[in-house]
Amino acid sequence: MKKLAFFVLTLSLSAAALAGAADQVSVDQPYVRLAPPNAPATGAFMRLRNSSEQDVKLLKASNPASRVTELHTHLNDNGVMKMRPVANIEIKAKGEAVLQPGGLHVMLIDLKTPLKEGDIVPVTLSFDDGSEKTVDAPVMRSMAGGMPKMQHGH
Repeated sequence: MKKLAFFVLTLSLSAAALAGAADQVSVDQPYVRLAPPNAPATGAFMRLRNSSEQDVKLLKASNPASRVTELHTHLNDNGVMKMRPVANIEIKAKGEAVLQPGGLHVMLIDLKTPLKEGDIVPVTLSFDDGSEKTVDAPVMRSMAGGMPKMQHGH
């Protein structure tokens, strides 16, 4: 009986260790901002929550609506706000990262066709352990009420 209990415990711990980051990160309120007519780019925003005991990094994103997809942030460069690509977005253990206008976000560059309000853009998130998660992000003028401003370790 002790051997069976030990085997079950070992199997449970192994399964937990094999669960990918994509399984541990939940995505809330994903949306793509409606771009002005003829705009070549727009942003995708969401809240990423990490339920695991380990930090997770979002390394890249992809989508079928644009030719280029990058992780970006806004920086204040001597009083001028500038967008810059970032190598990754860290989601602390038991923490969250908020991707929102004016901060971290997913940039959709060189849109293939104009997006319309109500369109759905599947955004695939790729994490540092090789796992992926795809979320459906509706195209919206703006998030109703906006995402609340929260400290998220960045």
